[in-house]
Amino acid sequence: MLTRRYLLLGLAGANAGKVIDTHTHFYDPSRTQGVPWPPSNDELLYRTTLPDQFQQLTRPFNVLGTVVVEASPLFEDNQWILDLALQNPIICGFIGRLDPTKSEFAGNLATLSSNRLFRGIRLGESAIKQGLESKLFIDNMKLLADRGMTLDAIGTSTMFPLVLRLTDRLPKLKISLNHLPLDGESAALAELGRRPHVYAKVSGHFPKTSQLDLLWHTFGTKRLLYGSNWPVSNKQAPYATVFNTVRDYFQTKGSAATRNFFYRNSVDCYQWIKRR
Repeated sequence: MLTRRYLLLGLAGANAGKVIDTHTHFYDPSRTQGVPWPPSNDELLYRTTLPDQFQQLTRPFNVLGTVVVEASPLFEDNQWILDLALQNPIICGFIGRLDPTKSEFAGNLATLSSNRLFRGIRLGESAIKQGLESKLFIDNMKLLADRGMTLDAIGTSTMFPLVLRLTDRLPKLKISLNHLPLDGESAALAELGRRPHVYAKVSGHFPKTSQLDLLWHTFGTKRLLYGSNWPVSNKQAPYATVFNTVRDYFQTKGSAATRNFFYRNSVDCYQWIKRR
C-alpha cells in the first residue's frame, strides 16, 4: 500500500497535468532465456520489472503513458516489448535496438515498424562514431528519418560533436539526447540547441538547478522531455522525488512550459500512440 507521505507527494505531482514518461525499461530475468541486462549481480535492478508495477507506482502522478527504451541488444527482445504492449496500454511508444551497420537493418525496420508503437531506435556514442564512416549506416539512418522515427542517443559529452555531424548529414532526423551529460563540449551542446529536430531528455541523473538552467537556456520550452529512467532511477531516489524535482523547477517557468515538458514535447519528438 502507498504510504500517506507518498500519496501527498503524488497529489503534489498531479499539478503537472498530463504526463508521458519518455524513458523506462521493462524486463523479466525469469524468462527461460534470461536477460542480457541488467547483470545478475545488480541486487536492486535484477528482478522482474513490468508495466503493471510502473502503472501502480505512477498513478498518483497522472502518468498516462510511457515510451519504453530497449536496453537489450537482442533483436528478438524488440518483439518481446511489442508483445508486452498488447496487454499494457500504458506503453504508448517503443524505442528499440537495431544495428544500422547491418544489411538486414532495412528489413528489420520494416517488420518492426508495421507496429505503430515502434517509434525508433537507440544507439550509443561508439556506434554513432563508427557509423558516421559508413555509407550503409547513413543510408539506414535516412530510412529511419524518412519514416518520421527518432534516434535516442546516449553517451558522454564527447558524443555532442558526433551528433552534430549526423544532423549535418541528415537534418530531418529527430534525435533525443538521453541522460544528458553536462561535463564538457559546451559549444557543441549549444549548437545542438539550435538544431530544430534535436531534443534533450532530462533523465538518468538527479538534476541540480544549475543543470536544469543550462538545459532550459539551451533547448527552451519546446524541446525538453521528461524521462524518469525507471527503474534505474531508484539507484538515486524514489520516483516521487525524481518527478517532483523537475516538476517544481518547470512550474517556475509557467504552466505552458510545464505542459510542454511533461506532455506536448513528447508528442512532437516521438509521435507516440494514444491508447488510454
